[in-house]
Amino acid sequence: MQQNSSADHGTCPILTTANGAPIGVQQALTAGPRGPVLMQDVALLEQMQHFNRERIPERVVHAKGSGAYGTFTVTGDITKYTRASLFSKLGKKTETFLRFSTVAGERGAADAERDVRGFALRFYTDEGNWDLVGNNTPVFFVRDPYKFQMFIHTQKRHPQTNLRDMDMQWDFWSLCPESLHQVTILFSDRGIPASYRHLHGFGSHTFSFTNAVGERFWCKFHLKTKQGIRNLSDEDAAKLIGTDRETHQRDLFDAIARGDFPKWRVCVQIMTQAQAASFRWNPFDLTKVWPHADFPLIEVGELELNRNPENYFAEVEQAAFKPSAFVPGIGPSPDKMLQARLMSYADTHLHRLGANHHQVPVNKPRCPVMNYIRDGQATLGSYGAAPNYWPNSIESAPKPDPSFADPAWNLGQTIVDRFDSTVDHDDYTQVGNLYRLFDEGQRDRLTQRIAGGLGQARLEVQMRQLCHFFRADEDYGRRIAGHLKIDLSSMRQHVELKGQAAVPALTR
Repeated sequence: MQQNSSADHGTCPILTTANGAPIGVQQALTAGPRGPVLMQDVALLEQMQHFNRERIPERVVHAKGSGAYGTFTVTGDITKYTRASLFSKLGKKTETFLRFSTVAGERGAADAERDVRGFALRFYTDEGNWDLVGNNTPVFFVRDPYKFQMFIHTQKRHPQTNLRDMDMQWDFWSLCPESLHQVTILFSDRGIPASYRHLHGFGSHTFSFTNAVGERFWCKFHLKTKQGIRNLSDEDAAKLIGTDRETHQRDLFDAIARGDFPKWRVCVQIMTQAQAASFRWNPFDLTKVWPHADFPLIEVGELELNRNPENYFAEVEQAAFKPSAFVPGIGPSPDKMLQARLMSYADTHLHRLGANHHQVPVNKPRCPVMNYIRDGQATLGSYGAAPNYWPNSIESAPKPDPSFADPAWNLGQTIVDRFDSTVDHDDYTQVGNLYRLFDEGQRDRLTQRIAGGLGQARLEVQMRQLCHFFRADEDYGRRIAGHLKIDLSSMRQHVELKGQAAVPALTR
């Protein structure tokens, strides 16, 4: 019997195998109505085999996220600082893709949990992809990359109980006073954003700009929400989680679908190399901010999100952001955490997605890509007889262009060593300044939240962490101690017994 052609079915598509062969009936092929399934049912085998491989490894951090496409439009001239093409003229537009995420939680985490939010933004520029992989906070918990993996372990699950463990978290934080700035932000009223549309974004790290004449500047990136900041109370967040674990995903998708496109004002802070050399603390310290009074925000442009992905897995789950994706005119800095992330993020994508993750459409640059990288699993390249080596004498083969070379770095008489990242650092002044910006209600909620978590840690950990709060601001420490019902005389005895550095509030 002759099979009907697809034309006979009008516009109704025909179900096919992955190879494109039409499927007549989608029922298992068996030896009789009650007999066993036959191995020759290749359509069934293909479906089962692919199903077993549908998942890729979960991101170790930022596992759960939401994404959207958008447009960056230049509104301010910064060409005296950077030669980056996307900033080259007022009104220039560049396509973008932004992935928001929670940090500590797994794929099934609730959107409205208290956590830092990832803010990873890709610019598909005409000179390659630039990935600005940041958070909704301007600082981070640690400044030394040796501590990063250890910190993340404390945010995950206890190796024996498989439960989130407050003692692990606070034990680590109490031994790393540089975390105090980020801890204060996390437990403040901004710790639970109401939606992804109502939070700021930060590059967090210090980056570098180079201009057309080779001058280098240090910079920080800020994205200020035009929707206004909105946050959830602990009580409202708990109610939301009880009814809908996807609140942020739903809000972002629905807003864009109805044409309510969220926008952010994109700004930079600029510091000269001379200013960095004489600045009062290390400008490349990820646990610190640059005061806006010293380095005011300079508006660069506007980011608008205006298109939802068509397939979540293909476009959001397979999105592979990496801080090492720079373009001419934008580069790294001596920030130790950034230096480590240049390798770490690219490496994890090789593990999760394979050697050719850059060929996945959401990761693929919108400009021509010409290099000598070849082959590997799932390669989509079609190179024919083009050479796969350099140098070569083939006239049509791609060649480097010295005009794009990065200017030399002057590091002076640098000593290579493993320097102690805890020495000669002030981890308390900025935290105290931040605390004193809060009103009475904000201070009370902050300290109650901290006491709620810290109270689940060992008493020794509580005492150690309390000393850090006191060093930042006496009222900060006293309120938390009060919530924990710890009197100052017992704290004084503990400090003396452990030989810890003196805390002025406890010696009076």
